[in-house]
Amino acid sequence: MSDFTGKTAVITGASRGIGAATARHFAALGANVALAARSTQDIETIAAEIGDNALAIACDVSDATQVENLINTAVEHFDSIDILINNAGIIDPVERLEESNIDAWSKMMDINIKGVYYAIRFALPIMKTQGSGTIINIGSGAATSALEGWSHYCTSKAAVHHLNACLHKEESENGIRALVLSPGTVATEMQTVIAASGINPVSQIPWDDHISTDWVARTLAWMATPDADDWLGQVVSLREAGIRTRVGLI
Repeated sequence: MSDFTGKTAVITGASRGIGAATARHFAALGANVALAARSTQDIETIAAEIGDNALAIACDVSDATQVENLINTAVEHFDSIDILINNAGIIDPVERLEESNIDAWSKMMDINIKGVYYAIRFALPIMKTQGSGTIINIGSGAATSALEGWSHYCTSKAAVHHLNACLHKEESENGIRALVLSPGTVATEMQTVIAASGINPVSQIPWDDHISTDWVARTLAWMATPDADDWLGQVVSLREAGIRTRVGLI
């Protein structure tokens, strides 16, 4: 297990699921963790469970001003940002293009891609001043696979993958590590929404076939170490047995 003592991780979408598990895991490895979510109720509870090395910060990632405040507050409290995990994202409503809600489609882009951009934009100057930093963006197999009812989600995740590649191209020489994690299907509330939609084959996947949030958290911690440097600028797919073995999941 890695030791992140003295390091600070900022995690968006940290109120539940992958984000909550990741905050707990990084804290267990010694890191300071800044938990961000639109509502502070759940993240304050999680931060209290973790202890003094955790901070809950209200942040709607679709609002650039709030994201800037998130980054600045984390730095003021912990003195650095060493790891940024852009996890916040939504998939609902799942609906076909012909029936899609225009406002909901736009909101998806504001959260799933613009929110990632905002966090990168405000964290980069700080990380570059420090001389190092790791930015991990949560992607998806949907970025490269068209799925009925997921036009907004597929499009937003494809954009995340390309944004990450651009980040790596521009900033790798400045000590910035940029990676994407494509976790596969994970046992979270998002999968409940997908199953309820009944649209496309993913909604039919049995619950027991989804991986745990703990697996994702452990993979993100591994990605924040030099052992994952072969994947810089690329997509780490947790569906691959080789990756699971490398992380120590199997």
